[in-house]
Amino acid sequence: MTSSTSTGEGRGTLADQAYRSVADRLVTLQIRPGEPLNDERIAAELGFGRTPVREALKRLEHERLIVAYPRRGTFATEVQIADLGHVSEVRLELEPLAAALAAERASESDRAGLGRLLTRLAKASDGEGDLIRLDMTLHRAIYAATRNPYLEDTLIRYDNLATRIWCLFLDRLPGLAGHVHEHGPLLHAVIDGDADKARALAASHVEGFEAAIRGVI
Repeated sequence: MTSSTSTGEGRGTLADQAYRSVADRLVTLQIRPGEPLNDERIAAELGFGRTPVREALKRLEHERLIVAYPRRGTFATEVQIADLGHVSEVRLELEPLAAALAAERASESDRAGLGRLLTRLAKASDGEGDLIRLDMTLHRAIYAATRNPYLEDTLIRYDNLATRIWCLFLDRLPGLAGHVHEHGPLLHAVIDGDADKARALAASHVEGFEAAIRGVI
């Protein structure tokens, strides 16, 4: 089952919906690092039973967004600076691969969807929350176009972790809009089927992300 944040994807099971709702809050730091999570309170907020929420929390723990301690409870994981290098190592290998595969494998429907995202990107507001969610949506559209569900799942997980790091330093980072709009040429390359260009642009995007974070820590 493909994981995701709440970026307008299919509703899925109650556990899927709970996962997306809580993941979105964790990734965008509406739930801060170190903050406790209570399954009963989350279930009440979402209008769900506790079982789907507990299933969602298990997924989030596997994805390193939360951690559960016996007799202490469940907490949002802390963001460690060392995580930046670890996450970037993986993304620098897999994001260019995904972009190249998307350029090679995207269906006509995929390319039409990416075209609509280009239009949405051109009209995007400068609101931080909107831009961050648009950034996630753009990444997920490229991952889906690879037609490799294992690669897609892996990259969603690492993009969530990377976005969480980005959000942590957002008030000190210049140019969120510029970072998100870098996707324009990448989307064009995928739509045009230019795998080499897509690969290079994706690599540059990941390198720029890490450099921007390291520039403020």
